[in-house]
Amino acid sequence: MSDINSIIDEAKSKFNKSLEHLEEEMMKIRAGKANPSMLNGIMVDAYGSMAPLSGVCSITTPDARMLVLQPWDKGQISAIEKAIMQANIGLNPQNDGQIIRISVPPLTEERRKDLVKQSKSEMEKSKIAIRNIRRDANEDIKSLKKDGVSEDMIKSGEDRMQKITDEFIMKVDKMLEAKEKEIMTV
Repeated sequence: MSDINSIIDEAKSKFNKSLEHLEEEMMKIRAGKANPSMLNGIMVDAYGSMAPLSGVCSITTPDARMLVLQPWDKGQISAIEKAIMQANIGLNPQNDGQIIRISVPPLTEERRKDLVKQSKSEMEKSKIAIRNIRRDANEDIKSLKKDGVSEDMIKSGEDRMQKITDEFIMKVDKMLEAKEKEIMTV
């Protein structure tokens, strides 16, 4: 039974990583309000090597429609501006030589619907990952039969695995529901 428990514990750990990844991806999808996480994943050419944007400047949100980036080194301001433009996230940075301001435009209805589609796509990827983890765990559980584990124990392990999978799928659905509400709220 301990083998089945360890397989299930490992699957739970992978489920949690999948949820964390989904949360990160959902944070990148903007919902009309300025949020520093909108800029996650942007890499800046800093002194000949690529560095994350958050590693070359501080990012603050003075209000719901504005991001302010304060570079640690003023010489990096044009590289930061260029990286944001190349990221193609629909934001136009403006610098005054000291800081970069990014005005976050209000979302149109069409853009909101596109963002909901994007959220659903991320959610579906997460569900697929969860199902794949369940499949692999069930295969591992079934392989215990040759080690002398009884049919009843294997069936019980698969049932537990399915219940846990259903819980995580529900969490994914709730995350999507919250994100959809956030996006569609004007």
